[in-house]
Amino acid sequence: MQHLLTLFELEPHDLVRILDTSLSLKNRLQVGDRPPILERRVLALLFQKPSLRTRVSFETGMAQLGGSSLFLGEEVGWGKRESTSDFTQVLGQFVDAVVCRAKRHEHVEALAKFNAMPIINGLTDLCHPCQAMADVLTMKEAFGETKGRHLVFVGDGNNVAQSLALISAMLEMRFTLACPEGYEMDSDWLGQVAKRYPNAQIETVNDPNKAVADADAIYTDVWTSMGQEAEMAARREAFAPYQVNKSLMADAPSHTRVLHCLPAVRGEEITNDVIDSEQSVVINQAGNRMHAQKGLLVWLLNREWIDLNVG
Repeated sequence: MQHLLTLFELEPHDLVRILDTSLSLKNRLQVGDRPPILERRVLALLFQKPSLRTRVSFETGMAQLGGSSLFLGEEVGWGKRESTSDFTQVLGQFVDAVVCRAKRHEHVEALAKFNAMPIINGLTDLCHPCQAMADVLTMKEAFGETKGRHLVFVGDGNNVAQSLALISAMLEMRFTLACPEGYEMDSDWLGQVAKRYPNAQIETVNDPNKAVADADAIYTDVWTSMGQEAEMAARREAFAPYQVNKSLMADAPSHTRVLHCLPAVRGEEITNDVIDSEQSVVINQAGNRMHAQKGLLVWLLNREWIDLNVG
C-alpha cells in the first residue's frame, strides 16, 4: 500500500507525475472544470495540531474532486481510548485515506504500520512533504523548469527545510540553508538524502548575504515553531541577522522570488515590504497547497485517471 510519510516514499518520476497532475487540475479549475475524479471517496483529517492551510486545502480539494472529508480532532480519542492497532484498522473500514498532522513523526508511522488505508503526512516534527510539493509547484510556475534552480532557505533547519532539501535533490535543484550555528538540519536526515541521491547539491552556510547571491528563490519560515515557545528569546537573538528584508534582497538577483510557508510573523523573519512585494509569490504558494494535494490524492486513489488524462 502506498503512503506518503516522507518524500522518500516517492521516486522522482512519481513526483513529476504528481506535479503534472496538479498543474493539469489547476488549469482545468481556472476554466470552471471540476472533474469528479474521487467521487464518493472519503478522506479523514486526523489532527493533533491546529491548522488553516492544511485543513482547508485538503477539505476543499477533496470536495472539488467529487469526494468528501471528515475532520477528526481530539474527541476521537486517538492514542487515548484504545490501541493504535484497533483505532487504525477500524478507521480503515470507513475511509479511503487519512491525512495526519501530528506532533511527532512516529505517530504517522504507527498509523501506516497496519496498511489499513493510505496515510498522508500533513506535518510532523521531521518533515512537511505536502508543503514542499506546493513549493516546487510554485517554482515550476514561476520559472517553467525547476532543474538547476537554486533555492535558498534563510532561517531554521526545521521540518520544512528538510523536506525542501530532499525535494531539491529529487528534482536536481540546488539547495542552500543559511542559518546560525546550532540550527542546522538533522544530520541523519541529510545522510539519508545523500545515500539516496549522491549527486544532490545541498549545503549549509552561515552568511545569508552570500547565500542569496545567485538565488532563484529565497524561502523563510518562522523562527519559533509550535512547541518551541520556551526558546523564543534565544531564537530571536540568534536569527536576527537572518531576516529576509530589503537589504538581503538587494544582494539577490532581480528575478529572485520570495516564498514563505505561512503563517508569518511579519517584522520578524520577514518584513512587510518583502512579503508584499512584486517578487513575492507567497499567496500563490499558499493556494498551491490545494492544487499539489489534489494531484497527490488522485495519484494515490485513482492513478488510472492520470494515465488517461494527463499527458
